This record gives sequence, C-alpha cells and structure tokens, in this order.
Amino acid sequence: MKKYLVLAFLGIGLIACKEGASNQEDVATVSEELTSEEPGVFGEEFKNEATLTAFELGDIYSNLKVGDTINVTFEGPVQEVCQAKGCWMQVDVGAADPVMIKFKDYGFFVPKDMKDKKVVVHGEAFISETSVEEQQHYAKDGGKSEEEIAAITMPKKTLGFTASGVKIAE
Repeated sequence: MKKYLVLAFLGIGLIACKEGASNQEDVATVSEELTSEEPGVFGEEFKNEATLTAFELGDIYSNLKVGDTINVTFEGPVQEVCQAKGCWMQVDVGAADPVMIKFKDYGFFVPKDMKDKKVVVHGEAFISETSVEEQQHYAKDGGKSEEEIAAITMPKKTLGFTASGVKIAE
C-alpha cells in the first residue's frame, strides 16, 4: 500500500514539474517524507511500547507452553543471524537457548552483520516444537559445520517470536 502511495505522489510530482520549476522543491520534499525510514528500523515502526529486558522476557517464556502467545516488546543482544539473507535472528533472553525470531509475513530482513548488536524487537512471543529438519536448516543458514548439523537428531521445544518490527538499539 505504501508503494502505491509513493508512486501516486511521484506521478503527481511529475505532472506538477511540467507546470513550473517553482513546485519542484515541494514535490521532492513530499516524496522524501513518504519514502524515508528511520535508520536502523526494519519492518513496522513501533513507538511508546513498554519494553522488557531480555531476562524479563525469558521469565515470561518459562511460564508459556506450546500454543501460548503473548504480544511484547523487548530488548536484547543478537547471538546469531541468518547468513543466507538475514531472514531470522536469535536473541539471548537468559534461557538455556536463545529466542528464534522470524519476521512477520517474511516481509523484511535484517542485516547479516547484526551479531552482538543490541536490538529492540516488537511482536508475538510463543513456544513451539521445531523439527529436526528445520533445526538443521537453521544450523546450515547460521554457518554451522556439517558435523554440528549432523548432530541434530531430536525435535525440541523452542522459544519463538514473530517480529513485526526491529530497531537497532543505540
């Protein structure tokens, strides 16, 4: 939807440019406002959300069971990022395993060099069971060795998170 609005304003801008050079600066300003995004923000913008620490989220996860979900915003350090295209990341929440974060509707990705950066993530936390095949796929995307991938032989319960937005914390 945002793309269509941008295209519509650009089209209007082109028509307005033909009418006179004095309108050119105004059209450029409107186009920049519509297409600019806050640096370090991926996915949907989120503001004024109560932000939990990673460890507070870890405590919440300890009380969830498979099938439970909760909407939450939290901050924590990135442990690993998909090296294929940045389509997932893992963040430490003080539990035995990090939380696996995927992005809503596969609608955005994060930079592959996010490891060890602190992020603020907004979305839905849940517990799921991850198959051996899926665990091996993530291990391969994460750059694990063939031996490490082959050692994955059992499904496991995982801390899941579907992020609608991610910010790199400053």
